[in-house]
Amino acid sequence: MAQIRAVLTVAILVSAAHPAFARDMLVSDQAQFKAAVKKAQPGDAIILADGEWRDLQMVFTGTGTAAKPITLTVQTKGKVLITGQSNLRLGGKHLLVSGLVFKNGASPTGEVISFRRDSKTLASDSRVTETVIDGYSKADRRADDIWVALYGTGNRVDHSHFEGKTNAGVTLAVIRRAGDPLDNRHRIDHNYFGPRPPLGSNGGETIRIGTSEESLSDSYTIVERNIFDRTSGEVEIVSVKSGGNIIRENLVLEAQGAFVLRHGNGNLVERNIFLGKSEPDTGGVRVINRDQVVRDNYFEGLAGASFKSAISVMNGVPNSVINRYHQVANARIEGNSIIDSVRITFAAGADAERSAAPTGSKFERNLIVGAKGQDPFRAEGEIGGIALAGNVEAKVAKPLLGAGVEQREVKLERAANGLLYPTDPALAAVGAPRDLRPVTREEVGAIWYRGDAPEAAFGAGSTRSLAAGASLAQAVAGTKAGDTLALATGTYEVAAPLALRHRLTIAGAKDAKPVLRVASSLARIEGGGGLRLENLAVDASAAAGEGALIAVSSGAAPNYGIALDGVSMRGPGKGRLDGIAMAPGTFADDVTITNSDFAEMGVVVLGTGEQEPKGWYPMERLTISGSRFARVSMVADLLRKGTDESTFGPWFAMTGSSVADTGSKGASLRISGAQHVDIAQNNFAKSDGMLVIHSVGAPETRIASNAFAATPAPRIEELMWKGPPRGQLTGNLVEERP
Repeated sequence: MAQIRAVLTVAILVSAAHPAFARDMLVSDQAQFKAAVKKAQPGDAIILADGEWRDLQMVFTGTGTAAKPITLTVQTKGKVLITGQSNLRLGGKHLLVSGLVFKNGASPTGEVISFRRDSKTLASDSRVTETVIDGYSKADRRADDIWVALYGTGNRVDHSHFEGKTNAGVTLAVIRRAGDPLDNRHRIDHNYFGPRPPLGSNGGETIRIGTSEESLSDSYTIVERNIFDRTSGEVEIVSVKSGGNIIRENLVLEAQGAFVLRHGNGNLVERNIFLGKSEPDTGGVRVINRDQVVRDNYFEGLAGASFKSAISVMNGVPNSVINRYHQVANARIEGNSIIDSVRITFAAGADAERSAAPTGSKFERNLIVGAKGQDPFRAEGEIGGIALAGNVEAKVAKPLLGAGVEQREVKLERAANGLLYPTDPALAAVGAPRDLRPVTREEVGAIWYRGDAPEAAFGAGSTRSLAAGASLAQAVAGTKAGDTLALATGTYEVAAPLALRHRLTIAGAKDAKPVLRVASSLARIEGGGGLRLENLAVDASAAAGEGALIAVSSGAAPNYGIALDGVSMRGPGKGRLDGIAMAPGTFADDVTITNSDFAEMGVVVLGTGEQEPKGWYPMERLTISGSRFARVSMVADLLRKGTDESTFGPWFAMTGSSVADTGSKGASLRISGAQHVDIAQNNFAKSDGMLVIHSVGAPETRIASNAFAATPAPRIEELMWKGPPRGQLTGNLVEERP
């Protein structure tokens, strides 16, 4: 009997030290969460109770095992919402996180989910799955953070949903620091990377693997079977800055930018599918450095050029420092299909600095069908170091390349996988393989989560009529996103700026002639706001003070829009009140002015608030058409500073408009740092000249068929380019002042 009692005592003690059964610990507040983390043993699960967890800064540490990880999860998927100033730090081994939803807030630190507790306690062999970060962005887009920061080794992020990042910083980054393990072997798979609008600066990547400082070592990270849906933060969708990585079987949908092998050697990009649907700046793969392999990929409908081409092979910098452009050597680009795409660029970016042409490289067995029957090949420098063999191109009139690129008739049909292949059996070995299987939406992300419907567009909501003399401020306060206020003939007094926190249209009803009489400012765009004005007059002739009729407040995120159509604006006098002015840290997807009149004002569109040299700019697109400007300081003053080449815009277009008695500081229109400028068929009279200033990149400027009466000729200045000013100036009629 004594022997039996001794055995039982030992068994009880062992059981107390190492629970035989995993425990589920349901926690309802932060104190309970912290206590549960301290108690958790291998196989245990910490479960967040349903509801909203606000300002929850979680530290999840422990040591599980491969068979029995320690788990952090939720009571019911989709019913636990983490809001406010919250984040998560993991430290230890074999930790598993699932079911979290971060929304309606932003991290108080530089990371939302971090695979380290601190600089000494990294996570390894741990996993984040079925987790959501949706719109969890800092209000000032210049405030930098990373949504998921992967430290350590052997970690996995999978079946998660990331959407709507509008502030600076990478969505998901592999952090490789000197002193930490650099042989990471992370896996990033089956995630949904949803829409990310242009940031308007460098720093808007969706995935980055390493940084230049440690880029000559290998990470061995795998990025596979993810969807990148309109991930257009900047020109690098996936930025590879280390070696030995594999990027495969991903689906890229209408995303501006490209997968860029920016630093590091020996990376493999294979079996990815890029579908651009001819959206501007949609690209494929950009090749830099040594021993890169780009094979068996499918590119269709990509409209990008130069660095954003379907395939771009760059020139390097001789004896390049670690963070510039190393020469392309021993690249293998083979078995790809480039269909209905605008550009394939060799020796991209060749200039006085980037003078090292690709060497020892091969471009073989690729199928090329250019957009609109045009030859997509361009060479911006010497391409003798790229050997071409076995490629087939659909016939073009004047092909750039001869040997190694066969010109022939190519007929295509869609296969069961939705992709285009040649019908000729003789071409079976050319281009992308027939067994590609595009990843589906059902395979990726958290299957139980779908993001909110996009905010209603202008005019998509209900319409409410408003009698003359009624309170416009009260009416605005009662609207919802996408609604329209239809105004009658008469006067509406605007004593204080209208606060706009969603998209709203204010329009004159059919045949009505409403007038908004403004005491100081018409409207203030706040977080989530946007304004469309139609068929009405804005009378600010008696407005007091200075400022702008439409002011964009700090923190007006996410990206907003402003549209003026059939609007007449009159200010208190030239130079005293601007039209539209953007606060630093805000960003507009587009500002559009059509068939409108402006007089006695300052700058109609003032976009010079971003003065940092990083390359920030205030709006992606500014479009002016059919409008008239008289006695204003400037039509527009748009500024993008800095020397970084990682942005798409700004885009500026002005057509069919007239400008008279206008100018300030020597210019009636000043566009600085824009990547795309089109100024055509406008009339300038008795005004200062227009000035277009080129900074970085390969700006495209066309100034054509304009008339300049008693106005100086248009000017183009170059800040960086050492040659003559670039741009197309054709058909302009200039009659300068005597």
